[in-house]
Amino acid sequence: MIQTISLWIMPMLILCILSYATFKRAPAYEWFVEGGKEGIDIAISILPYLLGMFVSISILRESGALDAFIQLFVPVLAFFGVPAEIVPLAIVRPISGTASLAMMTELTKVYGPDSFIGRLVATMQGSTDTTLYILTVYFGAVQIKKMKYAMKVGLLADFVSVIVSIIIVKLLLM
Repeated sequence: MIQTISLWIMPMLILCILSYATFKRAPAYEWFVEGGKEGIDIAISILPYLLGMFVSISILRESGALDAFIQLFVPVLAFFGVPAEIVPLAIVRPISGTASLAMMTELTKVYGPDSFIGRLVATMQGSTDTTLYILTVYFGAVQIKKMKYAMKVGLLADFVSVIVSIIIVKLLLM
């Protein structure tokens, strides 16, 4: 039943919108074309921000700076019983959802989905957000220049989410 509903939900939604537009005598096609033009303009305007972010991520990963940074925290993490393998995910998640998903998938393959690390990375992936990506792309698209406070709050929320994920997985899932 759910498969049937999921198969028909989008066509029915489109049919309802077009029926309503026809009933109201609204220029639905013209609005659709106008929206497409605006979408292309937005895509072109955010392209430099995306390129800058992807170059920065590549430099961070390929230079070895990420691995060096992780090694600084290994003793502290070991003291609290936190595996160092999750640190790259915690660092990359606010930057890129795709890169963090790849890291989560790799850790899940290596350690298994029912392991402590597997459960922890899945919880972290679901409870954190791509803060820097959002700030770069969306704030850049609407040309918001002053994002200092939004960045602080977003990164703090990501940090708290990682800590709470560790606590929850330790207490509830292990």
